[in-house]
Amino acid sequence: MKLPRVTRPKAKPEPMPPVPAEFAEELEGFIGTLELERGLSANTSKAYEKDLVQAAHCLKRQGVGQWRAVNEQHLTAWLHWMADEGFTQSSQARKVSAMRMFFRRYLVGQNLRPDDPTELLSSPKFRRKLPQTLSPADMEKLLAAPKGGDAYSVRDCAMLELFYSSGLRISELCGLTLQQVDLEHSFVRVFGKGAKERVVPLGAKARDAVQVYLGSGRPRLVKPRTGSELFISERGRAISRKTLWALVKKHARNAGLAKSVKPHLLRHSFATHLLGGGADLRAIQEMLGHASIGTTQIYTAVESSRLLDQHAKHHPRNKAAKP
Repeated sequence: MKLPRVTRPKAKPEPMPPVPAEFAEELEGFIGTLELERGLSANTSKAYEKDLVQAAHCLKRQGVGQWRAVNEQHLTAWLHWMADEGFTQSSQARKVSAMRMFFRRYLVGQNLRPDDPTELLSSPKFRRKLPQTLSPADMEKLLAAPKGGDAYSVRDCAMLELFYSSGLRISELCGLTLQQVDLEHSFVRVFGKGAKERVVPLGAKARDAVQVYLGSGRPRLVKPRTGSELFISERGRAISRKTLWALVKKHARNAGLAKSVKPHLLRHSFATHLLGGGADLRAIQEMLGHASIGTTQIYTAVESSRLLDQHAKHHPRNKAAKP
């Protein structure tokens, strides 16, 4: 007898604890500076705030009464606490980065203290995981998955084509407006992290798909309160990140793809396929909007890994070595 499937409710994210009162003033000033002067998104600012509030509670348990009293020993104890709590090395590194920025750019930068105790702080060393990608063949299957001439299929086709053609971040794709897309000259003007502007080329197939969507798809989704957002939902509002996730997964299933496909895989595939086709790494960096070439270089490791895998599978001497 087949037992009924039990569905467990998804765990809700834990709310951020309130910042200890003695640490609040400087932290609020720092978060305000991030949003106003550096133009960071609300999500990024919230992540910095959460990491620093957590650190403030740890420091308070050590008997530290304010940010200006923090020294290197306190921060070292904080590092040990994170390790004992089981935070991953990547999480620890991110939290240390937030702490460094807070001290260097705000507390010292605003002359709230003369020294920076994070200067000699050792960041946890970790190996970055290679980003997953789709093969060009699987990418073709995904792009062909939206079928039919209804408004939703036309929209999804244009959305996937543009996503893969431009390598945008999820938030950038969801936030695109009509004014940012220049079909005549085949480019998209994007405002990425830190409100930095960049121009990304738009391939011919993506341009044509967007043109069809603007002509026969979007007009059928427009509602009286619709704004200038490019990709809109059935309610006439900007497509949300959650909806985009669901659509990508749905079309991946319809395409018969075995692996779990997340929206970010399209961005990773964009970069890896460009590199495999001979594109310059600096050009890929510019199109992705990476501040550092080091971030983009992870895709060279992906391409090398793919070549090694292909060599191991298909070289006759490797085949002969198998039992």
